[in-house]
Amino acid sequence: MVALVIAALMSALITWISRPLLQRYALARPNARSSHRIPTPQGAGIAVISATIIVASAWAISANVAIPLMLVVATIVIALVGFADDIVSLPVLLRLVLQAACVGAIVFTAPDDARIILTLPLVLERVLIVLAGIWFVNLVNFMDGLDLMTVAEVVPIAAALLLLGLLDELPWPAVLIATALCGAMLGFAPFNRPVAKVFLGDVGSLPIGLLLGWCLLELAWRGQAAAALLLPAYYLADATITLFRRIARREQFWSAHRSHFYQRATDNGFLVSRVIGEVFALNVVLAALAIFTVLADRPAATLMALLVGAIAITVTLRRFSRGKAC
Repeated sequence: MVALVIAALMSALITWISRPLLQRYALARPNARSSHRIPTPQGAGIAVISATIIVASAWAISANVAIPLMLVVATIVIALVGFADDIVSLPVLLRLVLQAACVGAIVFTAPDDARIILTLPLVLERVLIVLAGIWFVNLVNFMDGLDLMTVAEVVPIAAALLLLGLLDELPWPAVLIATALCGAMLGFAPFNRPVAKVFLGDVGSLPIGLLLGWCLLELAWRGQAAAALLLPAYYLADATITLFRRIARREQFWSAHRSHFYQRATDNGFLVSRVIGEVFALNVVLAALAIFTVLADRPAATLMALLVGAIAITVTLRRFSRGKAC
């Protein structure tokens, strides 16, 4: 817990120090697709990622735990790509190629015995994981469109991963990353609460997606695929359903929009605080269900947890898509 507090303090301090520079060089101006109404600096993800990597690495050294070097390098690279995109918009294809390189470097350097579905050829499974990883990195970015939204998502997931680590269901390198990330997000939260003084920016949301995705992958590799699916299930559902709906409508699905369920909720009269509160509560429920599947360790219990999680997400998405808050 000391590492969590240190990461929170470090993240808050770096955010506070960097905000004037971000105000000058990385200002996000509102447009028709924005949820904010006044120009707001973006790029505080620098603080979150710096605190996460520094604290987790220091803790790993002191505990004689090895965090994969490729993970650290890929996180830094993808953060730099995100920062560049925050300053000057990069071409979509270039971003995807660099993201694929980062995700692929992590996945294809993993041990051969790190498997999820043993009946699949190893190369095929790794390719599918890379594709899923690219999507996960981007969906975290897509869903970071409301004050405190990413905090409400990441903190419950990271806290659940910490608890699963204490139950010896997650390798310690992933536990260190999850704990430091949880603390760093808590340190960032006061600056991002409505009305936000600063945003994460792509420099934060993209590497957060990479780190969180890796932690969930490590959980799946330990035989807890259901838990790894339940933890980010709200983000997966909102972003994936929205993507397929936009493709079906033949829209430019890679461009900015206001089609996500949480965005529609604010358009339909929900207060930002209410949307964030409901998302946070849903994620706590999903975290509890994920931990339940691990503790119960029974197929019937896993199926029941997945069903309950799907119902809870469906209810939330339907509420967000209604014509007005009630």
